[in-house]
Amino acid sequence: MHLQNWLRAALSADWQNGGFGIYVHWPFCQAKCPYCDFNSHVSREIDERRWLNAYLAELDRAAAELPGRVVNAVFFGGGTPSLMHPDTVAAIIERIRKHWPMPNDPEITLEANPGSVEAGRFRGYADGGVTRISMGVQALNDRDLKRLGRIHTVDEAKKAFEIAHSTFERVSFDLIYARQDQTLEDWKKELNEALCLAIDHLSLYQLTIEKGTAFSDRYEKGGLTGLPVEDLAADMYDVTNELCERAGLFGYEVSNYAKVGAESRHNLIYWRYGDYLGIGPGAHGRLTIDGVKYATEHFKMPNAWLENAERGRGEKIRDALSGTDQANEYLIMGLRITEGIDTTRLENLAGAKIDTTALTHLTDLGLIEQSGSHLRTTPQGRLLLNSVIGELIY
Repeated sequence: MHLQNWLRAALSADWQNGGFGIYVHWPFCQAKCPYCDFNSHVSREIDERRWLNAYLAELDRAAAELPGRVVNAVFFGGGTPSLMHPDTVAAIIERIRKHWPMPNDPEITLEANPGSVEAGRFRGYADGGVTRISMGVQALNDRDLKRLGRIHTVDEAKKAFEIAHSTFERVSFDLIYARQDQTLEDWKKELNEALCLAIDHLSLYQLTIEKGTAFSDRYEKGGLTGLPVEDLAADMYDVTNELCERAGLFGYEVSNYAKVGAESRHNLIYWRYGDYLGIGPGAHGRLTIDGVKYATEHFKMPNAWLENAERGRGEKIRDALSGTDQANEYLIMGLRITEGIDTTRLENLAGAKIDTTALTHLTDLGLIEQSGSHLRTTPQGRLLLNSVIGELIY
């Protein structure tokens, strides 16, 4: 019985290994990108005051269940959060600070698209408490920006980046590679240009064709031509790691590169399998309440979420996660980062030992490395991550 109580207490506090963050989803965009499978919508009229009140109501509701926690990071995602009025962002941050303590140097990130950037608005975000900008540049040539459905030009993106850099110490931006008709030399040239611009963080994603997107429909009809073969995409990944490391930005996650100490604290909460409160249409969360870890999900459609959130019911789903569920989520998230996972923590969550035969096999293949209870994927293992996870999952 004593052992059972210890395990229950250990599971109850497990989230503290990753910390606690808050994700705020703003679902609106000026245009829907054809590759995007996020919950984003185009709307001509938005009653922003009404939306603000709904966000505040959801924060008030959550605070009653999650008292006393330190909020390690806040992330405004979307959609296009840089379409929000700075006063709306500031009011949300103020309400978060009212309910929970924060570090002296909090990371509060806001996603921005170059097409919605304006110098006074960035200044307003900074004055309201935002400390970091994550900018969706996606490509550094106008032809590919048009193919990706972006509404900005390269020149506009660079100007927007300069504005952000003059206002914030921390600015990251995203690029997508393995695009249509892109050669390895094309990507090397573009990445070197990006590294000359970069401050301390880049997110570099391979183009993936997600179900339910316009790209997926086009691909299935044979209209999305010129995509790289698998070997070329792998070469692009290798070059990405090589050039970024040479520039002092180290790959701390499959698609994210940063100077030491400049990693995204919010995303590390996910990858280290902490707790996070998600609010806004379609937002997901992981919350430990009274010793039970729950998967949460909010109403997806903007109007449905708004109407329910105003009544204090923005959350649609709250499912208790078993120890096995938690172990598998920790495994899936933790093997994405170069620091890897703690197998003792994994086994405590699962209530079962990890498969030693699979460990030996993956080690012999050079896909994982072990040191005591520490397990991490090698660069080759991160390239074949789904296969590695498939071998180890409970």
